Order: sequence, then C-alpha cells, then structure tokens
Amino acid sequence: MIAESGHYALVLALGLALIQSIVPLIGARLADAALMNVARSTALAQLLFVGASFLALVMLHVNSDFSVANVYENSHSMKPLLYKITGVWGNHEGSMLLWVSILALFGGLVAAFGNNLPLSLRAHVLAVQAWIASAFYLFILVTSNPFLRIANPPIEGRDLNPVLQDIGLAVHPPMLYLGYVGFSISFSFAIAALMEGRIDAAWARWVRPWTLVAWIFLTLGIAMGSYWAYYELGWGGWWFWDPVENASLMPWLAGTALLHSALVMEKRNALKVWTILLSILTFSLSLLGTFLVRSGVITSVHAFATDPTRGVFILLILCLFIGGSLSLFAGRATSLKQGGLFAPISREGALVLNNLLLTVACAVVLFGTLYPLAMEMLADFKMSVGAPFYNLTFAPLFALLLLAVPFGPMLAWKRGDLLGVMQRLLAAGVAGLVAIAIAWGWASGGATLAPLAIGLGVFVIAGAITDIVERTGLVRVPFATALHRARGLPRSAWGTAFAHAGLGVALIGIVCETTWNSEHIATMKQNDVAHIAGYDVKLDGLFQRQGPNYREMIAEFKISRDGEAISVMTPSKRSFTTRGSSTTEAALLTRGASQLYISLGDANADGAIAVRIYHKPLVLLIWWGPVLMAFGGMLSLSDRRLRVGAPKPARAKQRLQPAE
Repeated sequence: MIAESGHYALVLALGLALIQSIVPLIGARLADAALMNVARSTALAQLLFVGASFLALVMLHVNSDFSVANVYENSHSMKPLLYKITGVWGNHEGSMLLWVSILALFGGLVAAFGNNLPLSLRAHVLAVQAWIASAFYLFILVTSNPFLRIANPPIEGRDLNPVLQDIGLAVHPPMLYLGYVGFSISFSFAIAALMEGRIDAAWARWVRPWTLVAWIFLTLGIAMGSYWAYYELGWGGWWFWDPVENASLMPWLAGTALLHSALVMEKRNALKVWTILLSILTFSLSLLGTFLVRSGVITSVHAFATDPTRGVFILLILCLFIGGSLSLFAGRATSLKQGGLFAPISREGALVLNNLLLTVACAVVLFGTLYPLAMEMLADFKMSVGAPFYNLTFAPLFALLLLAVPFGPMLAWKRGDLLGVMQRLLAAGVAGLVAIAIAWGWASGGATLAPLAIGLGVFVIAGAITDIVERTGLVRVPFATALHRARGLPRSAWGTAFAHAGLGVALIGIVCETTWNSEHIATMKQNDVAHIAGYDVKLDGLFQRQGPNYREMIAEFKISRDGEAISVMTPSKRSFTTRGSSTTEAALLTRGASQLYISLGDANADGAIAVRIYHKPLVLLIWWGPVLMAFGGMLSLSDRRLRVGAPKPARAKQRLQPAE
C-alpha cells in the first residue's frame, strides 16, 4: 500500500506541475492576479506530494519491502539503518526522485519566500520551474518508476553496491543535487526575464541569493565527492578528470562566473545579456551532467543507468530546454538594454576578465569530456582525455585567473587605478615571492613549477587579507578604530575574502600533494616494516571480523617515528557475499594537514598481503579550501543587503510600474 501511495502522490505532483506550468502564464497574459497566484499554491502542493512520494520510498527501504523492485535491487535486511536510508538515492530511480524532490523544494521556497517579487515575475518563474518538473516527473513515471512491484517477492534483497555503503553517500549526492537543481532557479529567472522583456538591477538582486545558495552546495558537494573517492576507492587519488566529475565541475565554473556577472549587473546595471546567457548555460550544464550520468553513454564509478530508453528520454529533455531557452535568448536578447558603461581598468573590467577565463576554462573541460564520446560514436574510435590534456589547457587558464583574483575587489567601480592597487598589493606580492623561495629551497630545486604555484596560492591568500586590511585601515589608524571598522564591514566583503583565500589554500594543497606525494607498494608479512617519509610502518597481524552484511579482513599496522610510537592504523577489505564483490577501506592518519594513507590489496596463501602506503603532505588543504569558499558564500548570503528581493528604491519603482 505504501508503494501505491507513493506512486499516486507522484502522479498527483505531475498533475499539479502541469497546472502550474500553464495557468499562471494565462494569468500573466490577462493581468489576472488570481490566476497568477495559482503558481504559489500549486508549487507548495507539488512540494507536499513529491515529498510524500519520497518519504514512501524511504519507508519501503527502511522496512526492507522486497516486493518493490527498487528495494530488492538495492537493499538487504541486514544492512545498517543509515545505509538503508542512503540507499534510497544510491540507485538511478531513487536518485531521480531525490532530484525532482529538490526541484520541488526550490520551487516551494520561491513560492513561500518570494512575496516581495513582482507578481508577474513570480508567476513566470514558477511556471518555468513547473515545465522542468513536468518533464522529469514524466521521465520517472515512464522509464524509471521506483515503486514497481515484483509478482513473486523474494525473501532477501541483492544489497546496495558495496562502494556506496559509506557515510559519504549520505552527504555527497544530496549536496550535489542541491547545487545542480538550485541553478534551475537562476534559469527560471532568466527565462522569465526574457518572456517579460525586462531585466534590471532589481532582477540581479533577486536572482543572486538563489545562485549563491546553489553555488555553496555545489562547492561542498564536489569537495565531499572528491574526499569520498580519495578514502573509499583505495587509489589514493582525489580527482581523476572522470567525465562525471567534469560534469559537476562545469556548472560550478559557469555558476562562479554567473555570481560575478550578477554582481556587476546589480551594482552597475551592466552585463545584462551576458548574465542572462550564463543563467541559461549554467543550468544547461547541470542538465548535461544528468544526461551523462543517467544515459549510459559513459562508464564510471559514479554512473547509474545503462538503459538506452532512459538516455533517449533525457536527451529529448536536454534538447527541449537547452535548445528552447537558447532560441528564446536569441530572439529576445537584442531587445534588452545593455546598461552602464565602464573603463577596462575597473572592478567591472576585472569581473569581465574573471568571466572570460572561467567560461574558457569551462569550455576546455566540456571539450575534454565530450570529444572522446563524439569520437567513439562517430568514428568507433575509443580514446580517453586525462590529466596531461587538462594540465596543458585548464591549468594555465586557472593560474591566470588566480593571478587576477586579488586585484578585482581592490579596483574601484567604473574606473580604477591599477598602479595604486599594485602598490597596495606589494606586501602580498612579497609574501608570494618569499613562499616561492622557501618552497624552492625545501624542494632542493627539484620541481620548477611547484614553488611558483605555491607562491601564487600565498599571493591569493595574502591578497584577500590585504583587501580586509585596506578596508579597515588596520595599518593606518588605531587598532580600536580598525576593529570598529571591521565590525561594520558588510558580511559580503568578509565572504569575498574567505572565498578567495579558499582558492589559494586549495591550490597549495593540490601542488604539495601532487608534487611531493610519497608512495610505497609492497607485499608484507607479519612483523615486516615499511619506511616512508620518516615513518616506520610495521604490520602487526591480520584478523577477520563479521560485519552486518559483509566479512571483513583487517590489517593492524603500528606507526612510529624516530622510535616513538604514534598510532595504530587498521585498513581492511570487506567481502559482500550477496553482491559477490569487495571494497577497500583505507586507513588514514592525520598529522596537521598531512596524512599517512594505507590501503590493502589481495592476500596470498602464505599469509602475505599487498599494501599501498602513501604519505600525502598538506593534502587536507585541498578540501579545507572549498570549505573556506563555502563559508565565505554563507557569510555573503547572510549579508543584510543580500536578501531575496530588490532594494527599497527598486521595490518602490516596481509598485509604481506594474508588469504588463
């Protein structure tokens, strides 16, 4: 009965989405407030029904109802409760239901908290959200129904993919989807603006918080996915330029450009057409990522579906929304006024450069992702594009971007003084040069580019600090006065500083881990000792343990340095008999921002076992950086000036000039 109720709730959500996609547009056309307000009530009701549907699927998994195909294929009665819940979205059907649930959540939030939006704009935004929702409800009901029953229910389930039975699955996909789907609001605002033929600084003020929320979640989602791959897959790597990883990176790059472009539009009423285009492209790249994961065109540890019917359906959705939105943009963009002018050397100019570098970098990743697929489809020629390609193309673009980052916040609007900014950034430049010298000396001249990259990271961090110092006058006024100014700074200024510093922190971690990573691969027996990066790693023994739904072989290593015992590390291998597969559970020892990493290979008949031991200097900075960036985003979001709505003058103007 629960399965049928969940399915029925999903059908009702589709019906509500269809009403929401049509009636408010009619109301906007007729200037009928009652019809336009239908968007708000249907969006909230749609959220209620799709939430009930998702809750029904969760209950089926928790109760281990193996009469439902989705539960049978992806659960097991002995699986821990946490993994029963997270297993709901550890498969294609459940993850798509999570996708539309988050889509309905964002629509419901606009309906609930968008009272300060012009009625016509809100009606158009929610109607566009409903178009997207309707397409994906149909996709789920026609090709990916999570509530299908099995005629003769089995006693036990097939269990969830063992690689996904990890706490990371509880965090990574929901955060990633909150980012992916969150950009649908920016897309809907852009389409609504094109339909109404009106876009101004107030529009940018309305759209920027939603974009920022999506960007924060996508940043954290990508970082969490990277860390999950690092510790769960046992390879010791944190980024593989996998097509599905690239699919999450592309909307992040475009979304970052959109955030900066919307800022120019809000402050200077400029870059209108470019901001609209970025809003469309960012969500289009999110849809492309959904297609890559769900269509079966690629093979990846992240990919789910291989059914060509699903791939064709999603491809149609992709063509409909991307093609339709770009066609509407092409027809209406010329009628939009461009807004204010500015000099090339200005904050606007710096943000335009930022946009240019980000979009070109995004295009490089898009090419590297799709080119092998195109070659395979058109020429039946299999190839892969990996790190060497991106090191030669993406890395220089991002290095240029990072070099320009400290200049942007310190340039004045409309016309800036580049020489003056360079003088103020002199201390940051000196800090970067000192870092280069220290890194060069520490590396004994072995690596050429690594010290330069570390110096660039330090320059970015010092530049963010310099911006705050300049704003507060810390070196020019008494400390008490500077402290008072610091408290009075807009939170968005602090947010910008933290976000930019996070980029520098991540860069330092990437360079240190990539350049000075130590690796020891050996076959070890009991009491054997491995030496790596000054650590002594002694294998004390192997023992077996029975888990809830797996058998586990654990190795115990004693870690010491200079004869002093430090810790005990216990990596393991888990065998899941139901699935007939195994996973490697790496052991991590954190020392500051560095880690010692041990993963197990296969055991031999003589009691020896293959072992991979890594020492990864400052590796945690790779993920501390994105956390700092997300924290900066949250600070900006909490700024009293960045509320969902327009500033007071713009609101007054909207009341005096109602939408036609």
